[in-house]
Amino acid sequence: MSQVEKKGDVESQTDAPAQPEIKEATSGTPSDDDDQGLDDNSKVPQMSYLKLFWFFFYNFGLFAWGGPVAQIALIKDKLVTKDKWITLPRFQRVFSVYQILPGPEAAELSSYLYTLAGFENKYFNASFRSLQPIVAAMILRATHKIAEHSVRKHDTKKVDPFLIVAAVCTAINCALRLNIFISLGLYGVLYMFIARRLWIPAGVIFVLQYVGYAIYVVFRGVPSPVSLALGVARTPSLIHLFVLGLVSGTLSFGGAYTAIPFVQVEAVLLGAWLPQSVFIDGIAIGNILPAPLVIFATFVGFQGAYLENGSVGNGFAGAVIITLGMFFPCFMFTIAGHNLLEKLVRNQFLASFFDGLCGSVIGVIAMIAAQILKASVEGTLDKVKDKTLAEAVTGTGQVGPAAVLYVLALAVLYKFTNKYAPLFLVIAGAVAGQFIFVD
Repeated sequence: MSQVEKKGDVESQTDAPAQPEIKEATSGTPSDDDDQGLDDNSKVPQMSYLKLFWFFFYNFGLFAWGGPVAQIALIKDKLVTKDKWITLPRFQRVFSVYQILPGPEAAELSSYLYTLAGFENKYFNASFRSLQPIVAAMILRATHKIAEHSVRKHDTKKVDPFLIVAAVCTAINCALRLNIFISLGLYGVLYMFIARRLWIPAGVIFVLQYVGYAIYVVFRGVPSPVSLALGVARTPSLIHLFVLGLVSGTLSFGGAYTAIPFVQVEAVLLGAWLPQSVFIDGIAIGNILPAPLVIFATFVGFQGAYLENGSVGNGFAGAVIITLGMFFPCFMFTIAGHNLLEKLVRNQFLASFFDGLCGSVIGVIAMIAAQILKASVEGTLDKVKDKTLAEAVTGTGQVGPAAVLYVLALAVLYKFTNKYAPLFLVIAGAVAGQFIFVD
């Protein structure tokens, strides 16, 4: 037998098993009952780079209205529930692992048009005033979608009361100004004890978090709103913006939502170089556009650098530099450390830790959703004292319509699940703002 024939036999032997695997990848349906998401049970079809790009662009980019929470909900619904690329337990485990990693989901620039429209343009501001409560409704609805599976047991599919407690208590801790990262780590460890039925250690840890908080309050007082601030961006210079992005990206455990309070405290509260109303508009833009929420940091960088000297070029430089800072931890941890992350996802000992952390993340996102709701409905009430009587009356009178818009938007999102519903709300809200909020 010739070498060519031998080589052909070897190739046919090695290639033979591959055909059933490809067929299974395109038609197989992984079962959630096969494992707890610890094995490589993915059934991902083989695609060309072009098809893969178009698939994600069309399904999760073009229609990702509502920011990263909506995007995650879309990914879960399409790839897990409908197409069955991976099982739900594995999706939850991967989601949990990536929540403990710093870094945003993605970024793009959009601040220039905002600046061109002008901060004092009443028509522009009216549309944004109308869109803010609508965006808040989108975030809450998407949070509910994610929570539907994040607080369930993998084996029985029943709601796990301990994961609900983790979510609720994390939200309460956020309201008490307890550091987010403490809650994430604490409830991950606590659920490890609960999963192993070690009730006494779990109970001790749960009680100690509030005992420790009470002791802190007695001796130091209630944590300040600027307790997260490190003072890395007291002025919006380019170097300060880069450091702000780098630190925010490094500390954004749980995704871009956990970076919101840190950027806010540095830019709005401590540095005071970015108005609160502009910051809220940045959050709205990050959720309105079909892009992940980290765009808000790019927006902050542009506005900060632009407001410093009025130069559009400096604004673009600030946007780019803060985005580079935000991206660096993301690429370093998720791409360079991919193999390590896969090991974490499939580690049986840490599985319960990630389940507890995932429940805790829901509490963080829910609290951020509540804060955005409050800010979007109240609008500029925080500045009423500095306005004339007529302006104060106008600002107060906008609260009612904003609340009505929120309720209506939430009703539409729950009634209509079509992917075009958020787009319709954005367009309708922008138009409605011209009739409701234009003086």
